Amino acid sequence: MAQEVPSDMTQWSNKSPLEWQDYINKEVKVYADEKNDYQGWLVTVDPVSTSIVLANFQEDQETLIRVIMGHAVQEVQVVDEADEATKDRLAHLFTPRETTSPYCKDDLEKKKLSLKNWLEQNNIPVSVQGESCTVLCVAGVLTIDPPYGPENCSSANEIILSRVQGLLQWFLNNQGETRLTSH
Repeated sequence: MAQEVPSDMTQWSNKSPLEWQDYINKEVKVYADEKNDYQGWLVTVDPVSTSIVLANFQEDQETLIRVIMGHAVQEVQVVDEADEATKDRLAHLFTPRETTSPYCKDDLEKKKLSLKNWLEQNNIPVSVQGESCTVLCVAGVLTIDPPYGPENCSSANEIILSRVQGLLQWFLNNQGETRLTSH
């Protein structure tokens, strides 16, 4: 099922992104400098460097990823079309696998509500954000992602980040107490 690339279109770096799109999710043979050639499923093309990312699925469920630098590419030939299973596998190649969280959804929800209530009791403005309403937003400048520990805080303001992380650590260490006490 090999498709010959027209001779006037063999200069890979002169192709447009729309032309590169025709090669994505196809098994290709890449002819490169110094008589090297590589075969695999074309995952993507970097539009700046014209580099090609190829994936080869191994028998042991591992995937070999190879990047061929754009300046080395001489010619690309389509060898085969991807079936739906291969397209799906390629589409999810770089997405993180579902990890099993040590927390169930109910525990995370209870922890989120408990933390949100505690922050509100201590006059710290907090709201719930995100599509799944799992992210806490403190004063509009800091977010706390599940599982709501100090390491799950993010903010561009390092002073606020440090202070809220300290408060959060205090909260986790003293969950039985409802209000901060001044010393």
